Formats: sequence, C-alpha cells, structure tokens
Amino acid sequence: MNKPKILVCAALALASIGVTSGVQAQQPPAPPAQPPAPQLPQAPNMTFFVVGAGPGKGADLGGLEGADKICQLRAQTAGAAGGQNWHAYLSTQGPGAVNARDRIGQGPWQNAKGVVVAKNVAELHGQNNVNKQTALTEKGDVVNGRGDTPNMHDILTGSQPDGTAIKGDVDTTCGSWTKGGEGAAMVGHSDRTGLDESAPAKSWNSSHQSRGCSIDALKSTGSDSRIYCFAAN
Repeated sequence: MNKPKILVCAALALASIGVTSGVQAQQPPAPPAQPPAPQLPQAPNMTFFVVGAGPGKGADLGGLEGADKICQLRAQTAGAAGGQNWHAYLSTQGPGAVNARDRIGQGPWQNAKGVVVAKNVAELHGQNNVNKQTALTEKGDVVNGRGDTPNMHDILTGSQPDGTAIKGDVDTTCGSWTKGGEGAAMVGHSDRTGLDESAPAKSWNSSHQSRGCSIDALKSTGSDSRIYCFAAN
C-alpha cells in the first residue's frame, strides 16, 4: 500500500474517533436518582399495645408524663396513625390519685394485627379479649409468658381489677412511677397465666406485687418494666 492511501485511511480513522467522542460528550447527564417511596404506616389502626421493652430504669418511668411519652414514641415509631394521644395504663397514689381506667379514652381498642381486645372501658374490665395472643407489642410481637425464657408477662399497672387506684399506705406504684429501687408495684399478667387458677393469677391488670422497683427486682418475677399503652382518642 502506498503512503497516500495510508494517510487517507489514518485521517478517516481519526475523524471517526472525533465524531464518536463528540457524540458521547453531547449525551445529556443521567437523571438524578428518585428518592425512595415513603414507607406506609405498619399499623395505622393500632390503638393498643404492650411496650416491646422497658426504658431500662426499672419502674422509674418519669411519672405518668414520662410513661405517656414512652407510649407516644413507640406508637409513632411503629407507624400508628398520627394525631392520636397515647396514654399508659397506670394508676397513681397519694393526693390526687389517678385511675388507669380514666386515662385511656372510651375504646374500642385493637392491637397491631387488627384484633379487638375490648370495645369499651366496661368490657376491658370485664370479659375482655386480652391474652397472650392479643396483648402484642407495638411491632405485633407476642410477649413472652409463663413457660417462656425469659418470662416477661408482668406488666406494670398499679391498679385494682376494675382499673382504679389502690388505696392505703402500701406502695403499689413505685412512688407513682418515679422509683427505680426500693418499693413495689402491682402488675398484671399479659398472658393471663400464673401459678394457679385463681382470679389474680389470671388477671391482666392486677395479679401481684413486684419484689421491688429496680430492673433486677422486676425481672425476678417476670418483668422488664413493660406497660400497656392505649390510644385515648
């Protein structure tokens, strides 16, 4: 092949490369990645749950206000519908004692799976549907009960079976939920199971006193300072 032909071929090749590079350079930039679609609430109709884990300070929940904040935060984190006021099912003692039953609205209440546990306050404190299969956490998990390891069925309430405060000088609320050491609190069994077939053993809200208010004392009888939470509106 003579030199003129070689030069022509080389020129054509360079021109082709230049055109291709120009086309590539003129390609528009890729569109920005779209943000992920917002997650829908996991349990928008949930109006009742057992806190999945206690705050770690024993029965010192920061009083009723602190306990309500725990319920509110856990509900929001689990995807419950917005605009709801969540209250802890807890009674207090002393002057101006508060009844747990008066803090939780009128019902009905259902768990994270949509199962109704009670239609109203009277049913909740009568023939309700609270048991191991329905007293679920905000994530819809079953709470360990008697026979499970560890047992976590003792739920703090400080209440009588009818949901009212316990009168007298004996501490049944760990200082109205401000003590994490000495003291005691009335608890209920979320699985409705105890040492025998007596009414207290099967009570969801008024079974027995704890051995103390510290996290270790609560764990010794099957608790880690969990509470019941209800949407009050």
